[in-house]
Order: sequence, then C-alpha cells, then structure tokens
Amino acid sequence: VKVVEMQSEAGAAGALHGALQTGALCTTYTCSQGLLLMIPNMYKIAGELLPAVFHVSARAIASHALSIFGDHSDIYATRQTGFAMLASSSVQEIMDLAGVAHLSAIKSRIPFLHFFDGFRSSHEVQKIESIDMEDLKKLIDLDALKKFRENALNPEHPVTRGTAQNPDIFFQAKESVNKFYEPIPDIVNSYMGEIAKITGREYKPFNYYGAPDAENIIIAMGSISETTKEVIDYLAAKGEKIGLITVHLYRPFSSKYFFNVFPKSVKRITVLDRTKESGANGEPLYLDIKEMFYDRPERPMIVGGRYGLSSKDTTPSMILSVFENMKLKEPKNQFTVGIVDDVTFKSLPVLPEINVALAGTYSAKFYGLGSDGTVGANKNSIKIIGDSTDKYCQAYFAYDSKKSGGITTSHLRFGDKPIGSPYLVNTPDFVACHVPSYLDKYDMLKGLKKNGTFLLNSIWDVEGTKKHLPDHMKKYMAENHINFYTINATLIAEELGLGSRTNTIMQAAFFKVANVIPYEKAESEMKKAIYKSYGKKGEDV
Repeated sequence: VKVVEMQSEAGAAGALHGALQTGALCTTYTCSQGLLLMIPNMYKIAGELLPAVFHVSARAIASHALSIFGDHSDIYATRQTGFAMLASSSVQEIMDLAGVAHLSAIKSRIPFLHFFDGFRSSHEVQKIESIDMEDLKKLIDLDALKKFRENALNPEHPVTRGTAQNPDIFFQAKESVNKFYEPIPDIVNSYMGEIAKITGREYKPFNYYGAPDAENIIIAMGSISETTKEVIDYLAAKGEKIGLITVHLYRPFSSKYFFNVFPKSVKRITVLDRTKESGANGEPLYLDIKEMFYDRPERPMIVGGRYGLSSKDTTPSMILSVFENMKLKEPKNQFTVGIVDDVTFKSLPVLPEINVALAGTYSAKFYGLGSDGTVGANKNSIKIIGDSTDKYCQAYFAYDSKKSGGITTSHLRFGDKPIGSPYLVNTPDFVACHVPSYLDKYDMLKGLKKNGTFLLNSIWDVEGTKKHLPDHMKKYMAENHINFYTINATLIAEELGLGSRTNTIMQAAFFKVANVIPYEKAESEMKKAIYKSYGKKGEDV
C-alpha cells in the first residue's frame, strides 16, 4: 500500500483522475468543503467518460458559520458537473445502492456520486443484511470493464487526451456525450432489479410508498424518507390517503420513471429540500419537480419547503405539520419546518411530539460527558443485543461539536421488527444520566413514557439524592409513575481504580434494570466485550 498525503481533496481528486486514465477503477469518499474542492476534477472525469464513484456523506457548507453537521448543500453544488447522482435513505440502502452506483458507472461510462445523509445515516449503527461480493461480481458488465481498461493511457499505444479546443468544435464535442446519458435511468433501474432479486428489497429510480389513491404526497430524498413512511403508516391507520415519492436517481432526472410511480389521484405535492439557496425562486428538487409538470395534463398544486439544515432533527411531528399544511385552503410555500421563524414567518407550526415507532420497539437515551466512555459502552451494548439475539437494533450518538468534555447523548432502539426511525429518541422508555451535575442543566425526563425508567449515577445517598433532585423532576416522576434507580458509579469506579471511567458500571446497571435481554447473558457478553476492547493492555487491566 502506498500512502501519499495530498495537499487537499483537490489533490485527492486529481490523483483519482490520473488513476482512472491508467485503466484502474477508482473510488473516493468525501463531503462538504472537501467535495467543493473536487468540483474542477469532477468536470474532467465526467467529460472524459471515466467510471469513478464518489461516496458522499452529505454535509453542510460553511456560510455565515461553519457547521460540521449534515444537509444537502454540498451535493447540490455538484449537480452541474455531469456526474450521475444516486441517493440512499438509510444504512441498509447505502449497503444495497452503493453496488448499483459501481455497476452502473462501469456499464454506462458515466461517473456516479452516491450520497446519503451525513451523521444521520453515515454515523448510525444499524443491524443490516450485507450482500455477498460473489453475488455482486456476477453482475459486472465484463465487456464494458475490458473496454475501459483497453482505453487506458499507455506508452505502448499512445493517444492524445486533454486537448484545448476552439469554438469551431468545442460545442459539438460537448453535445456528443448525450447518447451516454440517455440510457442511465434504464441501466440503474435494471441493476436495482438485480439487487432486488438478491435482497428481496425493491428499488426503483423513484419509489412510491403509501395509498394508491393518495391525494396529498411528499417528495424527498435522504433519511427523511424513513421518517415520512412511519408518519404515513400512522395517518393511514386514521384513514388518511397520503403518500411519499423517494428520489433515488437524482441525476439524470428521469420523468419516465417518476410518472411510472406517480399516482394519478394526487392533487397536492410538497417537495422537501435539505438546503437553502438564498435568492433562488425555490430549492433544486422543488424546481426539478415543478418543471416536469409544465406540459403535463396533471396539474397538482406544488409547494416547497426546507428542513433539517445542519442536522436539525426532523421528527414525525414535523412531517405531520407538512401534511397538515397541505390540507389548508392556501398551503404555505417556501416554508421551513423544525424551527420557529419569528422574523420572516416562513415556519410551519411546531406540533406536539407523536410516537409512531412500531409496537414493541424499546428506546433508551443516555446522557454522558465527552470522553467518559458512555458512547463506547453503548456501542458495545448495541452490538451485544444485536449479535446475541434476533432483535433489530439502532444506535445514534449525538455529540457536542466540541467533542471531549462536551455533552454526549446516546440514542438506542431495539425491536423485533426492522427500525426505520432516523431521528433522535424523543419518547424514550429508559433514560440514564451518567453525570450528576446534569440534573439542573438539562430536562432529561422530557418525553419519558409513563411507567418508564430513570437511572441516575448519584454521588449522594438516598436522602442526599432526594435533596438534590430538582422539584420538577420529582413531580414528573410522581405523575408518570417513573421507576427511579440510583447507583454511585463514580465512587465504585474510584474504588476499582478506574478513575472517571464509569461507563462499564452504568452499562451493567442498564442491562440489570432494562431487562432487554437476560442479565446473566448480558454479563458474560459484557465481559467478552471488555476483554476485546482492553485485553491487549494486559491481564491486570
């Protein structure tokens, strides 16, 4: 392996471009500012018909401030480069559609940008099914691969590339690539069909979910699709006819495949974009959808909205607000959802939180301190439950961007059915506070279900805990019949010589109290996990 540090992502994309010209299949991974630095090379890679694949965990671009978190402002800035663009909505979809991107790039000669939500998909821990490499290998178009390799730059049979062209031929040469783009939707659809045969999960360039005779639908791409599906199920049970079109193939934008799944009954559409283009008369996906209906017999009302910038959590109640907006005589257009805009009044009302998770889903929330081991212990917990049982599980860790020393919240879900909730745990069954000083800083009991459980790492005895517990917490626990447990993990850790590392003690307390799996099994699995994590430091440790 040769490791070379490039000056920036621009250098990485340049090296990738060079490698592709030598007939090597190449891929890269990036996002946000890094992706912007690759744009000049992206024009070249697409123009020269080189089948690269960029996997992008879509993240915010720094504007009035830097944000390390997720939205779609980076990938929208590349839609003019000539790359095909493929979107995944969940951890499972990333696994399934990454292969589609690679296979389609080889067959079509067009580079692909495969993107998914930064943090909300890229940093989620999920139990998923993987595709066997041998199954994928059979799907490669070997003739196309052979032609790509034969087309490589080689001193044995030299060719001229990367020329400068004058006005007499540049325009014509630029147009000559059209025939390479026209078949892409069919190629992608065909490979999605092959992946469906292997996995049993159905994918199309556009997927429809909901009532076949829906009147109000949402169109979106990315992890919000999973949240919207939960809300559709919740409202369908109440008799509402609604639906969702999830965009997978964003470029080239195929109206053929869109109208294949678009229900004729639709009267109103809301298009949701995870970006803000100041000064534009609408965000990119909204404008693409409006353009398609320009010469169609169907004339639904189309409104657009923005959500989830910089990983702002988009919850089921916000999706509910979007559907409620469509019912109004004059729905708000160019709205925002998830914030309260009391300056330009573009926001939809914030509705009370609803619980739309599947029955039998157990959710837990842990408050810790950056570098106290809480996140590491929770990662082990999710692996223990996922690997030693048939349960589905999901974990997401929300960090303060200041990392070490900042607050961390771990959001865990377990259930007997697949979990598609790409938002924070808002109505937990269990809450643990690993840091006693958080009691009067954060409203940790917010949303805790009736008869739920609260576990506190308490540095005081029973009477001291009663004295230090804020009155509003006592009131909430009394009114909602909360089971309250305390453990002095700080003292135990000191006595054991663990210093401030209370994580394994709190983890054991969680398994004892939550009873998600039998405690004896959890204990032996925790010991194995500790041995795996710290064993190389020696038997004494």
